[in-house]
Amino acid sequence: MSSMSFTYYFWYTLSKIVARFFFSFKVIHPERMLEEGPLILASNHQSYFDPPLVGICSRRGVYYLARKTLLQIPLLGKLLPQINVILVDRDGNDMSALKSVIRTVKSGNGVVLFPEGTRSVDGSLQPGKAGIGLVIAKTRAPVQPVRIFGSYEAFPKGSDKISLTPITVVVGKPLRFTDADLDPDPHRGDERALYQYLSDRVMAAIAELQLPEKF
Repeated sequence: MSSMSFTYYFWYTLSKIVARFFFSFKVIHPERMLEEGPLILASNHQSYFDPPLVGICSRRGVYYLARKTLLQIPLLGKLLPQINVILVDRDGNDMSALKSVIRTVKSGNGVVLFPEGTRSVDGSLQPGKAGIGLVIAKTRAPVQPVRIFGSYEAFPKGSDKISLTPITVVVGKPLRFTDADLDPDPHRGDERALYQYLSDRVMAAIAELQLPEKF
């Protein structure tokens, strides 16, 4: 289990305060969150706000992916390594980052992944990409489906304006994949087809999560 460094705890606490004060942030079914052992936190992706919003749903320190280019931003470049960020080269297929994710999960940590790969342009769910399926197959870790509602309205892709609208996260029941699920044979013996199948399963679980009528 990943404990929180002082820097991580500071930003974790600040994120919680900002989310609750400005965006009436709520978490539905927080009791479902696995707080120990290897875990993939799989969420839809609507906004730059999403990584910390998923992170503050967990009581432990979790890991995130971020573009290497962010290191060039003053202060942020020094901060990212201290808040559990795994750097990704977005210009190509960064296998080193995937290997880092796999090692991190296997070490008993939680890692936040966005199966869609990029922010939605209209707030709706996009098809998942095969990357998360590869991580599932290599780690055999449970997957915690998470769905964010409201972050698109608060800070949509392509906008430079923030709206103080309510944001809610619904935590789903963990998915646990069996040996049969992870056998590529039923999927035409093609590993990439297996990875896509696993990603599709995760996206279906995210799609099933809805806001309760009253909360």
